[in-house]
Amino acid sequence: MEFTLLWAAFTAIGFSWVGTRLWSDRLPDHPTDRMIGAAAGGLIAGRLVAMMVQGINPVTHPLDIVIVRGGVHTGAAAIGAIVTYLWAGKWKIANLDATAPAAVLGLAGWHAGCLWRGACLGTASGLPWGWAEPGSAVTRHPVELYAAFGLMAAAWLTSRLPWRLLTRAGTALVLVGLVRFLTEPMRLSLTGGPVGWYLAAVVVGGLGVWFGPRISNRLSTAPT
Repeated sequence: MEFTLLWAAFTAIGFSWVGTRLWSDRLPDHPTDRMIGAAAGGLIAGRLVAMMVQGINPVTHPLDIVIVRGGVHTGAAAIGAIVTYLWAGKWKIANLDATAPAAVLGLAGWHAGCLWRGACLGTASGLPWGWAEPGSAVTRHPVELYAAFGLMAAAWLTSRLPWRLLTRAGTALVLVGLVRFLTEPMRLSLTGGPVGWYLAAVVVGGLGVWFGPRISNRLSTAPT
């Protein structure tokens, strides 16, 4: 196992744990454990889909599932994590709102873990806070730290929202999608990154913010 990747994962867990202490209202029991389980479920789902896209049969190559460096499908991982979390919480949608700020803070921790992995830098930059790889004179954007700070702000903003069904969860999805979309051009990539999935997150999150409270109001006013 690559230990720098492990340290980045521990950083994400630490950030999410801090989030559960900062924003503990209405959290289900063992929230950090639930988020770790959801992340694992999402990682497996994303890896399986990535393998199939690459033409690798997971049945005949089961050991390739653990080769995370081989690629993880962003959209499948996100969907897998959300479904796993809902399943573990007996499909109680309100748990998504309760956990959203801590989950986003955990994601910020994962990006901040670039400091362990030596993978913070992106495209060239002449800004004062840019820095260079060892042995290079070219300064670059610390794009992963941009994402980390953006996600920290997103976690705080999400925690300040009122308690209405899917308002916090939907807003978190919108903000995460925007942070990744806005920082993507500064990442080193041959393909441009999965920007379609980031925009899909913004759209789906926006729909949740719009329809969630209305569905909740209808259910609360329905005759019994």
